[in-house]
Amino acid sequence: MSSTATLRAAVAPRSTALTHALFIVGGVAFISAMAQISVPVPGSPVPVTGQTLAALLVGTTYGARLAVTTFATYILAGIAGAPIFAPSATSANHGLDRVVSATGGYLFGMLAASLLLGYLADRKADQKFATSFPALILGEITIFGFGLIWLKNSLDLSWSATLSAGLTPFILGEILKIAIVGTSLPLIWRKIATAINK
Repeated sequence: MSSTATLRAAVAPRSTALTHALFIVGGVAFISAMAQISVPVPGSPVPVTGQTLAALLVGTTYGARLAVTTFATYILAGIAGAPIFAPSATSANHGLDRVVSATGGYLFGMLAASLLLGYLADRKADQKFATSFPALILGEITIFGFGLIWLKNSLDLSWSATLSAGLTPFILGEILKIAIVGTSLPLIWRKIATAINK
């Protein structure tokens, strides 16, 4: 496998402050676009979105420092008023109120997951199938751990109701997202290694 730790470093090995800024802006734009892919779930304040896929990709390709900076910038831009959070039937898709709403835990879970996945990517976990999938599963556990605890406490739900509203409708979609990222990144790394060794 490549001696380069992250895919971002492989693409731009001599990063400057400008290239870092461009990666952050590009990452925020990508997360924002994926957040707009949103399907309401009947009986739940939590929609199905592309946002978790974005968090998995940014974390595994950017590395810890750049990934967490990018996702933190996304959250701060949304708090500042940019309409970039996933559309919601019960609240606005921007502002502090959205961040502290019942679904805010998922945002902080994605922030924590971007740090965790970036840390693991810095140690080349995304470069092999055997380590990519466990890393992504840990990322998903982090996202939904934050999200479910926050959701339960915000709405004063039982654990059964919390899981029905905040986990069960998303399981198949999240498995698909793990499969997409967990298979594509090691394949990309194999192509990079092949190109380097030629």
